[in-house]
Amino acid sequence: MIALGCDQGGYLLMQKVKKHLEERGLEYKDFGCYSEESVDYPVYAKKAAKAVANGECDRGILICGTGIGISIAANKIKGIRAAVCHDCFSAAATREHNDANMLAMGGRVIGEGLALKIVDTFLDTPFSGEERHVRRNNMLED
Repeated sequence: MIALGCDQGGYLLMQKVKKHLEERGLEYKDFGCYSEESVDYPVYAKKAAKAVANGECDRGILICGTGIGISIAANKIKGIRAAVCHDCFSAAATREHNDANMLAMGGRVIGEGLALKIVDTFLDTPFSGEERHVRRNNMLED
């Protein structure tokens, strides 16, 4: 299950992501927002992040205008490693090296085609499990 969260700046792109996940047969839980009306992104970031942190969802996707604010809010939740990615290399690397469990993107930064490729890369790339990456990730939890 994938946790989804966005603000008004990410709402339209999130609708495309939801359709894409449905086409892939992947289940998701939408924590909002639910329109283009102005909202406070930390509310939705924290709801989605808590669902990932407590195991209700395996991973999460967050979208705001830039991806930055919503990722900062999500990273306040213990156990969350949210990464802003606007290219496929970063999406793969953050999964392989950081075992990131939430992807953040900017709805005002990238287009639909690239965003969906980034989503696929993030969801399909496993954590490497290499000792150096495990050690470094453990240091983040201290």
